[in-house]
Amino acid sequence: MSWAGKILRVNLTAGTVKAEPLNMDWAHAYLGSRGLGTKYLVEEVDATVDPLSADNKIIWATGPLTGTMASTGGRYTVITKGPLTGAIACSNSGGYWGAEFKMAGWDMVIFEGKSAKPVYLYVNDDLAELRDASHLWGKSVWETEEIIKKGLQDPLTRVSSIGKAGENGVLFAAVVNDLHRAAGRSGVGAVMGSKNLKAIAVRGTKGVGNLRDPKAFMAAVKAGKKVLAENGVTGTGLPAMGTQVLMSVINEVGGLPTRNHQDNQFEGAKDIGAEAMATPRKTDGKKQLVTNQACFGCTIACGRISKMDENHFTIENKPQYRGASGGLEYEAAWALGAANGVNDLEALQYVNMLCNEEGIDPITFGTTIGAVMELYAMGILTKEQLGIEAPFGSARALAFLAEETVNGRGFGKEIGQGSKRLTANYGHPELSMSSKGQEFPAYDGRAIQGIGLAYATSNRGGCHLRGYTIASEVLGIPVKTDPLESQGKPELVKAFQDATAAFDSSGLCIFTTFAWGLQDLAPQMQGACGEQYTVEELAKIGERIWNMEREFNNRAGFTSKDDSLPARLTSVESACKTGPAKGKFNELATMLPLYYEARGWDSEGRPTAATKERLGL
Repeated sequence: MSWAGKILRVNLTAGTVKAEPLNMDWAHAYLGSRGLGTKYLVEEVDATVDPLSADNKIIWATGPLTGTMASTGGRYTVITKGPLTGAIACSNSGGYWGAEFKMAGWDMVIFEGKSAKPVYLYVNDDLAELRDASHLWGKSVWETEEIIKKGLQDPLTRVSSIGKAGENGVLFAAVVNDLHRAAGRSGVGAVMGSKNLKAIAVRGTKGVGNLRDPKAFMAAVKAGKKVLAENGVTGTGLPAMGTQVLMSVINEVGGLPTRNHQDNQFEGAKDIGAEAMATPRKTDGKKQLVTNQACFGCTIACGRISKMDENHFTIENKPQYRGASGGLEYEAAWALGAANGVNDLEALQYVNMLCNEEGIDPITFGTTIGAVMELYAMGILTKEQLGIEAPFGSARALAFLAEETVNGRGFGKEIGQGSKRLTANYGHPELSMSSKGQEFPAYDGRAIQGIGLAYATSNRGGCHLRGYTIASEVLGIPVKTDPLESQGKPELVKAFQDATAAFDSSGLCIFTTFAWGLQDLAPQMQGACGEQYTVEELAKIGERIWNMEREFNNRAGFTSKDDSLPARLTSVESACKTGPAKGKFNELATMLPLYYEARGWDSEGRPTAATKERLGL
């Protein structure tokens, strides 16, 4: 079976690193990565723990298909209790780190306690030890990776680390690997920083060869890759245009949240989308987009590599940002752009690089800036407080406030607490476009009903990656549903949430689900791990994971009242103003009781005894 069968347990307080066998009963029931890592966390951590205390734990977990030949088999997950939300935090990343760790012979690493001084974990196959990181503290992600590789004299080492944002306690700090791939949401980087843990550097040479049935596995992998290649999204759209292909699509359906969700279409969308990235600039005749890029084992290659206009005001005296680097993806381009009314593509790329360099989530950052700009427009925040004039549409304000936030300076310290805390501090909590304290991504829940329900019920707060109903409601995958219609959405959201939990836990990327269903994952899991992983069993495992996460949140103090959306999305008075969704608001009040019923929960959103018994919880 393709689990390594071993985990590392690192006690940062004691400075010890120990190997222990993987709990295989849990592995069979929760697969790996998101599911298995969460199982360890909920069994070992009190749900009421302070996320930034030494009593919280943080886990890096791979899946059984991580490091294999399966397409997109490079994923890993960081699991902890999140400081941004106080809920379960589970953030997924691609790149190469996950596969490297798995090929070193480990399924996961659990960090507990807090180090008295900055440290990093070095793993080289069976060797695993804590090393001093005092010389890395205060360094960016980019600097940290370079210094570690030079120090080890091994350029093939893979590094997962935090920048200054994680050190400074920015509540939406990210964990970044391979320079611009990130476990980006919920503040996992802040937990890492609170423990004085700077990085995990890994070199793995063992490979992943313990497949149950190699021939059956490779046949299933080959068939799966063929499906990906022949699909219009995974075979053509994402490789050519990246996730940015969605900018114009979502704007046209009237679902592009603009100026802190005051509007639902952005007049500047054409200036910041995929087409703009691939069009030569008027200033220097060069395209921002240089090439696409793939993570480990990926046959989709949706990643972007971009290069800025060297004369743009943001980098006039900053040559370090003039090289090719990780380019804009849709969520970042929306959050930094439309959410603030900014249509300066070069400014968005600069801020995107800052987010990568110092490790912050561009979604929460961008949407928090949207709230700041609205408070500024209302006269509640001033130039003197912010350090700059900050009207909607100001690229200069966006860039300046990004610099302040990643460096923990001035008003950036308040931005670093996220929009929920910031807006409450200034008497207008209704301006935080979030659920459970985590900001919404790039889809308007008024224009796209199912995604609104998915935001409200997501176990990690506002999120599209826990149940991407956009696939069905906008793209028609696997079947087309009407985005303006709430009927049938509770069942649709549940199905997407459960299937996504299974894919996340396998170690594969959920972008495969634009082409694959569980019927494509099942034969790969069967070849790698066992015949029991049928479509039905994988769906049940996904449902088990979802309910486990829900139970943790319930113990942490969350109730049905937290399955909510701000009034701006649910009231008639703030309905969509333009486009196909004009006059629409999210019908959460109608959908939520039906969602609880579909889930087998009581009227307060708690899994019933019968549901828990059926799922083995």
